[in-house]
Amino acid sequence: MLQRKPAFEKVSPEFGSSLLVKQHTEKRKNSHMFWHFHPEIELVYVNQGRGKRHIGNHLSYFNNSQLILIGSNLPHNGFTDGLTAKGSETVVQFKPDFLGTSFFMIPEMSAISTLFERAKKGILYTPETKKIVGPKIESLATLEGFERINKLLEILHELSLAKEYTILNADGFAFETEPQDSAKIDLIFKHINGNFQRHISLDEIADKVSMTVPAFCRYFKKATGKTFTKLVNEYRVVHATKLLSESQNSITDICFECGFNNFSHFNKLFKEFTGKSASKYRGEMKRIIQ
Repeated sequence: MLQRKPAFEKVSPEFGSSLLVKQHTEKRKNSHMFWHFHPEIELVYVNQGRGKRHIGNHLSYFNNSQLILIGSNLPHNGFTDGLTAKGSETVVQFKPDFLGTSFFMIPEMSAISTLFERAKKGILYTPETKKIVGPKIESLATLEGFERINKLLEILHELSLAKEYTILNADGFAFETEPQDSAKIDLIFKHINGNFQRHISLDEIADKVSMTVPAFCRYFKKATGKTFTKLVNEYRVVHATKLLSESQNSITDICFECGFNNFSHFNKLFKEFTGKSASKYRGEMKRIIQ
């Protein structure tokens, strides 16, 4: 079966280097804020910031820090909405065979080889692992040559031994689009992202990509494994988790601010998506922050 994919991004390391290390201390304008994939494995560490995770079929919001590993060809969007005054985002990208086609096949590398396979579904690490590995990832920006490669192998070894983590795209990825369709998918996501706080009709979104409503519904369900309404509601719930943890607004106000026009419907969907009620979620977030 032909493997069909979203927009391809070409990753170009600096001359004389086999991996790319980028560090940002402020939000990048438009960079990586599109639905894309690349054969390179991507390691992302945000030490102080917030943003939305959109990896494969997974949608969630983070508020503080995150450490994630994204495997080869797993489609994702940009992550960081904002960084704090002392915040930074470090991104490391490298091909699975950057040390040769058989290096990770030797017995001593079997744990890292298994890690690369696991990363194809996206891995989110716990605060304990973040605390140990995060500073080492940041140090890659100051290292060169052999020292940088050596440090990366040390990082990958520690990640491969970590027992506590969450698989983000656990149900598998259904977003299979033709390369020429990548602009269409990107347009749909951007329209949802900019308008989910109000009603988006099927006529409106279908017209946006020059399709009839029935054709759009078939296309979208085949591409994402979800209906358009379900995906929009997921965006709304993710935004609600952000507001519940960051604002003092009442849950009713948050419900309407996120684009829901029915409080009981909001409560039902929020519990389906997060596994808990909005009030319980807010209570737990307050305890974590304190």
